Amino acid sequence: MATRRPAATAPYRCTECGWTTLKWVGRCGECQQWGTVVESSEQTGISRAVAPVAPGAARAARPITQIGTADAPRRTSGVGEFDRVLGGGIVPGAAILLSGEPGVGKSTLLLEVAAQSARAGRRVLYASAEESTAQVRLRAERTGALHDELYLAAETDLATILGHIDEVEPELLIVDSVQTVSSALSDGVAGHPSQVREVASTLIRIAKDRGLPVIIVGHVTKDGSIAGPRILEHLVDVVCQFEGDRQTSLRFVRALKNRFGPTDEVGCFDMTGAGIAEVPDPSALFLGHGDPEPGTCVTIALEGRRALPVEIQALTIATKAPNPRRIVNGVDAARVAMVLAILESRAQVKVSEMDVYVSTVGGVRLIEPAADLAIAIAVANAVEGRRISHRTAAVGELTLTGEIRPVTQSSQRLSEAARLGYDTVLDARSKKVRAALDDLAARGGARRRRDDVPDF
Repeated sequence: MATRRPAATAPYRCTECGWTTLKWVGRCGECQQWGTVVESSEQTGISRAVAPVAPGAARAARPITQIGTADAPRRTSGVGEFDRVLGGGIVPGAAILLSGEPGVGKSTLLLEVAAQSARAGRRVLYASAEESTAQVRLRAERTGALHDELYLAAETDLATILGHIDEVEPELLIVDSVQTVSSALSDGVAGHPSQVREVASTLIRIAKDRGLPVIIVGHVTKDGSIAGPRILEHLVDVVCQFEGDRQTSLRFVRALKNRFGPTDEVGCFDMTGAGIAEVPDPSALFLGHGDPEPGTCVTIALEGRRALPVEIQALTIATKAPNPRRIVNGVDAARVAMVLAILESRAQVKVSEMDVYVSTVGGVRLIEPAADLAIAIAVANAVEGRRISHRTAAVGELTLTGEIRPVTQSSQRLSEAARLGYDTVLDARSKKVRAALDDLAARGGARRRRDDVPDF
């Protein structure tokens, strides 16, 4: 009796969406991505490059109730803000991916993490595939990150890095970056999707087999997403994004994915000439100095779980141009345009014949609708030349009907405002701000004397 041969499978597969084809193409026919179609029959080098390091590593399946967590205690990285983002510390065997724009300070941050871990008595291997050991040493001298337990290796070959791991036996591995490391077990140059997948898969298997936490640096594309195949983000346990404006020294670390903790925590750092410094209480970074001026208002914004006071400034200038200018910095231009339309239609604040400039203080960016009310008050006071009352903040979302809606986590915002000394917080429950807006609408937008304008 003749045996049936198995059906032939498509030899090429897209690493992004899983689309298959019988012949190689440069562009995926499903997701339209370039360079993501690879041989599906190609085996990764994980099984050939990584072997069990100790007998009994592969345990039999057990009921989940019989599995304890004592073998995976969290270890502090020595950088409190980084631990906050990770959920309390680094879990042994965790694979952490850190991405960010070029020059934002990823290598500086990880060198500080490596130095602090070394000072705590844990051996660290820093594999730099972008810089030489002399360059890393110069930065370490400048930032004070020199320690005998911190080992450096400038390697771009994955097999050589694995050899350094066997020789050094570190307790923390940092690879900078995954796009510049290549493996001889995979075709293509460094940075190719197949190479990135092979390198990341091997490093993650090393991390799981040996309980070795691995921090991998990832490049970003022009649109800000992580370069390489999408599978890279699925393989790792934690995905962190390091962001900040080059014009300011403030930096934020956000967790986009975290299997060991929440994803709504944010770490704040300050880039200085001597390296990177933690900012455990950044409340005063986004406020102006001195007494409030016309066209300013403070709102309580949320960065992750943190409530931060942010000052919003507005400037209005009369113009005869047919299309008045709307310049924003740190806020969403679409929401500012909507708030201006609400002021014009519902509160009769004439801004259609004025250039309007709206900006935040300190370079922070506000994207949540809770800043709508503060923007509206700042613009209205800029038009009328009024100052907001001292120690007053505003939190609220504006609808197209002119309604002030409550925002999420209002209790946390109010607690932070009270801690910082803000006596009055204008929100959806505030009768004072409602009466002020009703008075503006009742007066029909006529030019009023400065002492008749309602004081928010």
